[in-house]
Amino acid sequence: MKVCIVGASGKLGRYMVQQALDRGYEVVGVCRERSVPKLEAFKDRITIFPGATNDRELINEAVQGCDGVLTVLVPWGIQQYASGTANAVMDFSPPDARLIFSCGWHISKDGQDVYSKTFNWMLGVAGWLGKLFRAVEIDDQVEACRLIFDSDTKWTVVRGSDLEEGESQGLPVWSHHIGDPILESNKTRRVDFALFMVAALEDDKLIHEAPAIVGCMTPSALAHSS
Repeated sequence: MKVCIVGASGKLGRYMVQQALDRGYEVVGVCRERSVPKLEAFKDRITIFPGATNDRELINEAVQGCDGVLTVLVPWGIQQYASGTANAVMDFSPPDARLIFSCGWHISKDGQDVYSKTFNWMLGVAGWLGKLFRAVEIDDQVEACRLIFDSDTKWTVVRGSDLEEGESQGLPVWSHHIGDPILESNKTRRVDFALFMVAALEDDKLIHEAPAIVGCMTPSALAHSS
């Protein structure tokens, strides 16, 4: 399998690169030019396309011949970065490619998610500060996911809980909606978020799903997993 990892130089991206290589996949990575040195450990094992992930020409070149594309949707800046990235990936990936996108719990596919007042307050503050300092554009990440949900590509949107570092605990468990008891612990190892993303490439049950994940060894997962 040949996979492209869009956002390969970030913490999540590097974990995905390693896990894809461990599975014997051919790996192509896209990352900002200034972040290429972060991929030094993989330089002889992957093909790197340096540039902005919303660069349509770059994405078009990078995804050619790929069976799957793993995309870290980041809401950088005030320039429709996330939606531009999502559009480019969907427009240029091969028709049968599995497209796996990452985002946070704030994304809702069907409006059935239930968020705490604290979560909504923190999201509102983060969005306001991001716009004030022109650093992040959370609304654009929401728009990017709306575009994905409306597409007829073979997409999966993986919604991650709060992330922490640490050794892998195994494949996270998931649920359809925020607010379900199994997700209450709201914690996932970043390495396991990457594990779920890579595993989703070969899990057809996740096509057109937006799984919200949580670590498999968290108290809520242990209490409610069947």
